[in-house]
Amino acid sequence: MMNSNTVILRTAAMYLMPLQLLFSIFLLLRGHDEPGGGFIGGLVAAGAFVLFAFSYGSDALRSLIRLDPRDLLGAGLLFGLASAIPSLLRGEPLLTAQWWTIALPGDAELKLSSPLIFDIGVYLAVVGTILTFVIQLMEAEHE
Repeated sequence: MMNSNTVILRTAAMYLMPLQLLFSIFLLLRGHDEPGGGFIGGLVAAGAFVLFAFSYGSDALRSLIRLDPRDLLGAGLLFGLASAIPSLLRGEPLLTAQWWTIALPGDAELKLSSPLIFDIGVYLAVVGTILTFVIQLMEAEHE
């Protein structure tokens, strides 16, 4: 069911949401080296989804994300837990940063790290938590 919001808000949400999501990914990926990270990236992403929900309603948001936000929260917790395993397997203190370099075609390299895995977990947990709250509040308002 579509809310009775203005055309301006709905149009703005359609243009701003992809930009906000792209910026949230930027914040996530630069976070372990510079200011940013999973928390602020997750807040920006959740803000994009909340803007969409305020513009089009909670049912439209649920159909857009296709997942229960609690599943995002659970996935985030699993990523956070997974980031601790590599250091334990190497006999180092819990959450000691581990780095891996993956060779790509054409002399390129992809560097992955356990802090990035942890940041992805925080990102997903923040998005899942905020969307759970917002959707529940929006649906409780209609009852």
